[in-house]
Amino acid sequence: MDRHDGFREFVLARQQSLMRTAYLLTGDAHLAEDLLQSVLAKVVGHWPKLSKGGNPEAYTRKALVNQYIAWKRRSRPELPSADPPDSGMSYDDATLDRIVLRRVLAKLTCKQRAMIVLRFWEDLTEAQTAEVLGCSIGNVKSQTHHALARLRMLAPELVDVRMEEVTR
Repeated sequence: MDRHDGFREFVLARQQSLMRTAYLLTGDAHLAEDLLQSVLAKVVGHWPKLSKGGNPEAYTRKALVNQYIAWKRRSRPELPSADPPDSGMSYDDATLDRIVLRRVLAKLTCKQRAMIVLRFWEDLTEAQTAEVLGCSIGNVKSQTHHALARLRMLAPELVDVRMEEVTR
């Protein structure tokens, strides 16, 4: 029996969901791929223990969040321009809402962004989010509250937009 039995099947079954989480954390498809690849390389080393009674999905999600936060701490911040270049493209309202949401998500702290992604895109419960992040349910509640308040402050025009419309 190979010590990595089941790892390939786990990755194939959960790859899309994990990639979505990585993308929502990073906001960039290429960085998301790098993040997921980096995390899966670490997960495979722990696979024998995880496959024997552990929770590989929760472990992998926690590793995604932790790796993302570590990357953000080491990277230089982007310098946003007050006047983005005019691309000459026109967008419908739903597309504009998604663009605005992505920009304001980038302004949240790493942990607040992780809370929003896990709670509202991954649809995890407060208890599941606390397990993934290794914190208390109360911390999840307060961090989510603060993150939502910051989102409302940064983009009040999105308050009436339903999340399903924005994530399409």
